[in-house]
Amino acid sequence: MDKFSASAHKATHWLHNLDQKLFNHPKILLSLILIITIFFASRIPGVKMYSDFADLLPQTHPYIELHNEIKGSFGGANVIIVGVEFTEHDIFDNEALARIHRITQAVDSLPGVNHNLVTSVTHRNSRKVWLTPEGNVNSEAYYNPERTQLSAEQLDQIRQDVSSDPRIYGPLVSPDRHMALVKAQLYEGQLDYAATFAAIQEMRANEAAEGVIIHVTGQPMLVGWAYQYLSQIIEIFLFTALIMIALLIFYFRKAYGVLIPLAGVIVSSIWGLGIISLFGYNLDPLSLVIPFLISARAMSHGIQLVERYYQELNEHEDHHLSARLTFESLFRPGSLGVVSDAVGLLLIAIGSIPLNTKLAHFASLWALSIIITVLLAVPLLLSILPKPRNIRIRHNLFRQVGFICAELISGEKAAKRALLVAALLLAAGFYLSSKVVIGESEPGSPILYADHDYNQSSKAINDSFPGSEELYIVAEMDAPGGIKRPEVLHALADLQRHMLLDPEVGGSKGIPDLIRQVNRLLHSNDPRWAQIPDDELYVGGLMFTYMMSSPIPGALNEFVDTDERIANLVFYYKDHQGETIRRAIHTARQWIEENEGKVEGLSIRLAGGTIGVTAAMNEAAYETNLIVLPLVFLLIFAFVAFFYTSFMAGLMMFGVMLFATTLTYAYMGLVGMGININTVPIIAVGVGVGIDYSIYMMDRIRAEMALSGDLSHAVKRAISTTGLAISFTAITLMAGIVMWVLLSDLRFQAEAALLLIVMILLNGAAAMLLVPSWVLVFKPKFICNAYIDEDGVIHADLEEEEAAQLITTKA
Repeated sequence: MDKFSASAHKATHWLHNLDQKLFNHPKILLSLILIITIFFASRIPGVKMYSDFADLLPQTHPYIELHNEIKGSFGGANVIIVGVEFTEHDIFDNEALARIHRITQAVDSLPGVNHNLVTSVTHRNSRKVWLTPEGNVNSEAYYNPERTQLSAEQLDQIRQDVSSDPRIYGPLVSPDRHMALVKAQLYEGQLDYAATFAAIQEMRANEAAEGVIIHVTGQPMLVGWAYQYLSQIIEIFLFTALIMIALLIFYFRKAYGVLIPLAGVIVSSIWGLGIISLFGYNLDPLSLVIPFLISARAMSHGIQLVERYYQELNEHEDHHLSARLTFESLFRPGSLGVVSDAVGLLLIAIGSIPLNTKLAHFASLWALSIIITVLLAVPLLLSILPKPRNIRIRHNLFRQVGFICAELISGEKAAKRALLVAALLLAAGFYLSSKVVIGESEPGSPILYADHDYNQSSKAINDSFPGSEELYIVAEMDAPGGIKRPEVLHALADLQRHMLLDPEVGGSKGIPDLIRQVNRLLHSNDPRWAQIPDDELYVGGLMFTYMMSSPIPGALNEFVDTDERIANLVFYYKDHQGETIRRAIHTARQWIEENEGKVEGLSIRLAGGTIGVTAAMNEAAYETNLIVLPLVFLLIFAFVAFFYTSFMAGLMMFGVMLFATTLTYAYMGLVGMGININTVPIIAVGVGVGIDYSIYMMDRIRAEMALSGDLSHAVKRAISTTGLAISFTAITLMAGIVMWVLLSDLRFQAEAALLLIVMILLNGAAAMLLVPSWVLVFKPKFICNAYIDEDGVIHADLEEEEAAQLITTKA
């Protein structure tokens, strides 16, 4: 059978006929797309933008399971910490204590606050406990708000009392006595970030005074600060739109070149937002870079189509035919690129972090919608619009990039040099990639810049106190009352000593400390009695004595549960860097492995608090990264190999992805960007997005080879044509996110955008230089043996003799 005949390729012949049928009814199809667009547009008002802390947590992780169990009793990761600093005198001043008390009351009034877990030196739970001459245990609050005018002697007495209480001096009052902390836990289910932030900022404004600095840190404040930049996000969007329009005008200087890609991105965005609304998902302010990127991708596909349309118009008079040929040339490779994008997005759902799962669901469908809203709709629209009067393609600065790259890869020798340079860069990239850390690479929050009020507050508090980042280690007994057993308390005390060997631990708090302190108190404050008794009943008596000395119910709740079966040990760290967290978890596991089973009925569980929660997120991000990237590589390799029926085609794309991704990790290692729940989606998306360029380039080389039979000419022609669109779409794509780098006060958004720009540059360079070089050096059969059948479809199933004869004929 003649391989050039349509009957020899039934599947592609059927698809070719389908293409023709689609273009026989463009108005019907466009009307359907318009109806769907109107439906999605009606759903957009239901889209909400907010952050949900639970979405950040990998709910199946054992640390998060523990966090969910204990957050109501011992507290969770949603901590507000207010540091009240007095620069001119210490806190033991009538005005200073009154101010601390007012701030404590304001914090205690926050929406969703756990009133039982509010602490400060002026709070009613902070009490002086002493033994009377009659042997009774008494207590009173260090600060009485009804006695606001204390004498110098009375203030000095409070200073002495507080300085001798290890539960207050150090954890709540700084060693220099110039700063006091007010700490509160907020219930996750009742969190209102905006209201909490507004209340805190109002309190700071009301209590501002000369010589007083109020520092505030904690997860709710961090999210509250992110909310403050929503108006800035709108500004960035507007600036981005103006820049992209300006680029389109400069590049095309034609109405179709400007309006049609814009129409594609608008329709695609409407579909995407409508999909979010249908799912009932929210847009998180910290993940907005990805929706912006998808919209920019829609525009870049539109630009490719319009660019190819004008090229076809210069060869064919009939603009209907030009539109159909544009569709036939770019729909399949474009769809392959879109599917690659969607795969990268969808695979993020493999991880256990709900935020990324939601993002994967709606973003992958949003990306897939580009097949209909752009790759199909744009050629159909071009076919029914009047033929443009001016079809001449103007040369400009952007188009020059393609010609330069075509000159660089001028022959096989230049191609080999390019592949050698790529191999050297890849080797260097592997080395630098090893420097990438899991988690954060520096103190403070990477979401905000180092000089931001939030990070400055965190630094000030951590400089003066044991640390604002807490690690909870929970001891659990198999029977009620088991925590009172002396051997259990000795084991927990040994665990505390072991953890304190880490120089990053600023201090700790636990039931063994309390038992020792009360035992000492009942023995005339003799330090020799600061020890754990050997009698379980005696221990119970000490706990009862402490509880009864306080008129406030639940005095022991921060240490043990009501059944005295579960105890919480708290360790204070000054940051939550990846290395700090790994060392903390490793140190705890080391003790657990060495002491497991030594105390009957005792089990130690990891880990709660901000350190435990962040550790879970880091581990989940690492595991997701370890699974998602290889899967993205594997699936894109399989799609490309299947699409072109060529193992070499898949291998070429695998090499491109490996090059771009390795150098991306090298960049992260150089700038100190860690792998966390925020960066993993960016990397996965970047891999899928970047492969589009290489697919377009490879497909165009194949098409040119089928036409000319000259590989060098085909490569040069592809770089000079498709390369032009690739260079401009890459620039347009970067323009779509560069304003995040320049204008965003959210450091993470700026760094995520910069990371994407690096990935786009690397993928663009790979498409423009490495793909042509690979083709010239390795001469893959699916390109060199390419021919066109009667339907205009390209195949590469000729035998060696047939291929050689075809090339000779064309020459």
